[in-house]
Amino acid sequence: MDSQCSGSMDSRAMPWGMGSASSTPLSAHVESYELAEKKCISDVRRTFCLFVTFDLLFVTLLWIIELNVNGGIQNQLDKEVLHYDYHASFFDIFLLAVFRFASLIMAYAVCKLRHWWAIAISTAVTSAFLIAKVILSKLLSQGAFGYLLPIVSFVLAWIETWLLDFKVLPQENDDENRYLCALDAAERAPLMRPPGPMSDGQFYSPPESVADSDDELLDEDKHDPEKPII
Repeated sequence: MDSQCSGSMDSRAMPWGMGSASSTPLSAHVESYELAEKKCISDVRRTFCLFVTFDLLFVTLLWIIELNVNGGIQNQLDKEVLHYDYHASFFDIFLLAVFRFASLIMAYAVCKLRHWWAIAISTAVTSAFLIAKVILSKLLSQGAFGYLLPIVSFVLAWIETWLLDFKVLPQENDDENRYLCALDAAERAPLMRPPGPMSDGQFYSPPESVADSDDELLDEDKHDPEKPII
């Protein structure tokens, strides 16, 4: 934090005129961050929540297509939901997508967490369940959807982890650090300025001494031959 604020401390050590000129962009940066804080959620976090929503909708769409392809939606819902079979049903993969959506939206949109533990839990549960599902079930013998749904769910879960850990949290931390440095500089800048505008009377030249003026008159008399010597 001290190293990041060193630039603002250097600007406070500048002359009064330049310090007052640099206070304008600092105050503008503080105001822009405060306006962003008034929003319910930051832009990068909103993008993450949109991707989590896309995860749920995409897996739901693939599951509906799978139901329609394998004998009709109504018959397959009765088979996969009411007579659920872990070895042959895709319903649990849909529920897994609902679990990711509910947990991540609750953690990062409603509670606005700034830690990775919530998405670590959701990704670990998703990965463990899908790996066990592929090993123990008979999904791979049910055609393309037996491969597609587990792979898509696995990839989307890890993309969400990457997006939060490498984009959302670092950018929000950087924005907060810049805001704190700008706020600190804006608070200290008025202390480095004079209490009022500087007048012309504050700039003066010392008066010439009498001895210096007498020496100059003697030099002029010596170099002027027309003046009579008294």
